[in-house]
Amino acid sequence: MMKNFIMCTTLIAGASMAQARTIDYPDARRVDTVDTYFGTEVPDPYRWLEDDNSEETAQWVKQQNKISHDYLSHLPGRADVKKRITELANYEKMGTPFKVKGKYYFFKNNGLQNQSVLYVKDTMDGEPRVVLDPNTLSEDGTVALQQTNFSDDGRYMAYVITRNGSDWNEIYVIDLTTGTLLDDHIVWAKFTDAQWLGDGFFYSCYDAPENAKSQKNEFHKVCYHKLGTPQEQDYVEYRSMTEPLLFYQAAVIDERFVCILETGGEGNGLLVKDLKDVNPHYVRLAATDGLYNEPIGVDHGKLYVKSNAGAPCWKVVSYDIDNLRPESRKDFIAEREWVLADAQLAGGKFIVTYDRDASSHPYVVDAQGKIEKALPLPTFGSVGISCKKKDSEVFYSFTSFVYPTAVYRYDLATGESSNVFSPAVPIKRDDYVTEQVFFASKDGTQVPMFLIYKKGLKRDGKRPALVYGYGGFNASMNPAYSYTRTPFAMLDAGGVYAYTNLRGGGEYGEKWHEAGTKMQKQNVFDDFIAAAEWLIKENFTCKGKIAINGASNGGLLVGAVVNQRPDLYGAAVPQVGVMDMLRYHGFTIGWNWAHDYGRSDDSKEMFEYLKAYSPLHTIKNDGTKYPPILVTSGDHDDRVVPAHSFKYTAQLQASNTGDAVKIIRVDTNAGHGHGKPMSKVIEEYTDIQTFIMHNLGVKYKYRK
Repeated sequence: MMKNFIMCTTLIAGASMAQARTIDYPDARRVDTVDTYFGTEVPDPYRWLEDDNSEETAQWVKQQNKISHDYLSHLPGRADVKKRITELANYEKMGTPFKVKGKYYFFKNNGLQNQSVLYVKDTMDGEPRVVLDPNTLSEDGTVALQQTNFSDDGRYMAYVITRNGSDWNEIYVIDLTTGTLLDDHIVWAKFTDAQWLGDGFFYSCYDAPENAKSQKNEFHKVCYHKLGTPQEQDYVEYRSMTEPLLFYQAAVIDERFVCILETGGEGNGLLVKDLKDVNPHYVRLAATDGLYNEPIGVDHGKLYVKSNAGAPCWKVVSYDIDNLRPESRKDFIAEREWVLADAQLAGGKFIVTYDRDASSHPYVVDAQGKIEKALPLPTFGSVGISCKKKDSEVFYSFTSFVYPTAVYRYDLATGESSNVFSPAVPIKRDDYVTEQVFFASKDGTQVPMFLIYKKGLKRDGKRPALVYGYGGFNASMNPAYSYTRTPFAMLDAGGVYAYTNLRGGGEYGEKWHEAGTKMQKQNVFDDFIAAAEWLIKENFTCKGKIAINGASNGGLLVGAVVNQRPDLYGAAVPQVGVMDMLRYHGFTIGWNWAHDYGRSDDSKEMFEYLKAYSPLHTIKNDGTKYPPILVTSGDHDDRVVPAHSFKYTAQLQASNTGDAVKIIRVDTNAGHGHGKPMSKVIEEYTDIQTFIMHNLGVKYKYRK
């Protein structure tokens, strides 16, 4: 054991000397801004970087990007890593088909198209026709398609776009009988689709803001747009005049029921209006009390709803449609040991998907709520379902770490499953080992983690390792093929990829989620640290040979654990992270995260807890050696505003944390990550993977 440790530290020292270089970081002006929380003064010297519209901030970003570009573009092996990522991305991709008025619609990408194209077939064996090519919506690929919704008669399709990765949406409408783009155009929509009813649709929006990039968003509302009329004439279907921090979304079922989902950050209330009533009005079936109630559909005289009320692992309940009152609620599919991730109506039955240890397991359930049969899958992974209430034809997709998304058709009448589409990719899945392990966190909690590595890997205690994590907002991190997150180039060079399922996620239901929220958030950091320590204990790797990566809430995770255990890591990449835990709630929709984080103005105890792990406020300044850090952000990110990453980077560069590089890469005309064109994605992850490999001392040569 001692021999392995000596070999490992020697290797790291050699790598560090080879990569040492002096970077002259740009001066970041410090101001005397001080906030007082419950009697404690907290300086905020880089407050000016919160103004992402100022010329001074723009110049700072320009200087930082020059530094990061100069560093990243000259890293050895970058061209080879880019070739491998491009190769792994360049395969034909197909989305799960969905049926509209008997026609089959699906998205397909020929390989390196920035966005997938929407096609339609009259039959599954028929010739495809292009319905909408999002790649034509902008020359540089920065206009991205977010949603498509079809009118009940199948004549019209509304599509929702975003520009430059923003959360702000616009809606357009196509007449599918002629292919004509109508004059209808909706702006300032947000967190929305288009729910058709008659000759128009419902959508969610805000009043036009003065500063669209960083202004706090308040008083969300649902409006109805009638085709052929200007947006100014749209009427407000539902909003609150007294509660500014609620989200509203509409869902239309069978052209008869209009559901309003009222979300206060965590959970949602459910209101339903029956248009056949003599006096149609909304009936509140569930309160906005932190529990979730998601309508599935109407069949057999019942409105079915997926709910975690009284069921941390979820269940399906029903309401009598002729007596839409809370009192008519009954359990339909009872809570089980595993998490009920999805439930949909299909051919008079249900397709339900359970998550077991962060892996999907879909089943056919009969009209009485009893499981009939499991849908076949090749291994553990993630599943997506596409089906219709009156149709016996079910489509489902499957993906796992070395299984790019394949599409299957299941016939409810015969019980037979058949392959519709399997992609051909330049990867030999038999060359890789994928296994699930469980490790003990600091408090003894068993936490699952997936490992991916090449067969024949030597567990000599000095393998380069990348640990990825998220751990928040009830999000389950199930296996999926990713040419970006999974560092195949590093795996091919003898590395290990660890994909963690930390507390705060939804892998084991609401209790698992709550165990990583508010004043239990440290559990998430402890889990992530324990994952690295387990890899060392099991002789995969050693201190300094471990890189960590995460995005958004995962960026917060990386920033926090680097401050807590800088000795563990050889590189860190926090992407679009929430770095200022004292002020996050004051920007755009940051207030919506308070159910997971708590707020600095909640109480003295909550303030002190947040400050104790806030990445911005816990950077050491005493000579403690930090690993190389690459921060990433997007200049149009209006979800986690770039000020988080800007202030964090400025503080890092000004602090005494050793000589390892600390740089930021700010993507232009890009937002939080969604809707980013393929070309930008490949460039970003080429930089990230090369940065990690270089700083872990990994040499890689591309081989066709």
